[in-house]
Amino acid sequence: MRRPFREEISDIRPASFGKRLLAMLYDFLILVSIWLGVAIIATAINQGAVDSAMGRAAMQSAQFCFSFLFFAYFWTRNGQTLGMQAWRLRVQTFDGQRLNWTQALIRFLCAIISWLPLGLGYFWMLFSDERLTWHDRWSESCVVSLPKKARDK
Repeated sequence: MRRPFREEISDIRPASFGKRLLAMLYDFLILVSIWLGVAIIATAINQGAVDSAMGRAAMQSAQFCFSFLFFAYFWTRNGQTLGMQAWRLRVQTFDGQRLNWTQALIRFLCAIISWLPLGLGYFWMLFSDERLTWHDRWSESCVVSLPKKARDK
């Protein structure tokens, strides 16, 4: 099923490495607040004790799931997380459509794999002619830079 974006933008080009890195930093700060919220709730549910292996595993699993839901919600809704909105970036399919939930899951899991070898999967875009990271290729998506909106006069 094709899911086009609301607006048609003709001046789209691949996002630069620097903008992608800054958007990731912004989103990472939001993720930290989500993780802290999950940890506070887990601690409250366990009456202040999350020191057992089972309690830690449950809390980390919840943090992982909420991290995926954060990214997948924004990627499938309008192609932009909050960090991507700040830097005018958008993730889309190769033919300019919105990601579906399966692509979002593949992108999320493969982005973790891209980080594991010291970020090599991300740095790969610097040497790729298409400027794609590993997880871009595997999820059949790309990050593009959107043009500035013209101000109404």
